[in-house]
Amino acid sequence: MNLDDLEKKELLSDRLILIPFTLKFCVNISNNDFSDLKTLNLIRGVNWPDDEIIETLPKIIRNLSKVDYPTGFESWMIIKKDTREIIGDVGFKGYNFITKSIDIGYGIIKEERKKGYAQEACQLLIEWAFSNNFLECITACCYIDNIDSSNLLKKLNFIEYSRDENTIYWALDKS
Repeated sequence: MNLDDLEKKELLSDRLILIPFTLKFCVNISNNDFSDLKTLNLIRGVNWPDDEIIETLPKIIRNLSKVDYPTGFESWMIIKKDTREIIGDVGFKGYNFITKSIDIGYGIIKEERKKGYAQEACQLLIEWAFSNNFLECITACCYIDNIDSSNLLKKLNFIEYSRDENTIYWALDKS
């Protein structure tokens, strides 16, 4: 799969802005350097970055290191439009060339959960991703005891296709 440079540098919904992470931004954040925020006119949401994004940053950096520029199929910052606060991330990992599918993941800081932001951000990114002709399916997984994620994936029309003792596996077909 040969992806072009991301044409849209941001995605907008009613309440959110999604901006793709860059390699430089992620490396700086992992080194506690937040100087890029001023350049982007962004501010840190309460307790952002939280433990989940700190844990995810090396994976995001690894994915961004494989491309020359953000393609949109890496990770995006979730930003509240009215305050320009970063409140989470949403993104993709692991394109499967055989099934033409990709896995989605997301995280919202604790202080902003249960306000519909994850659903809004995922829906925005899903619509953008399916506008590309090479993608037929988006997959996701969550722990069995993560009722909130299960409910979110159902709201996004994902269908459970498998589970094991710890995890539920989901899929959303383009059609």
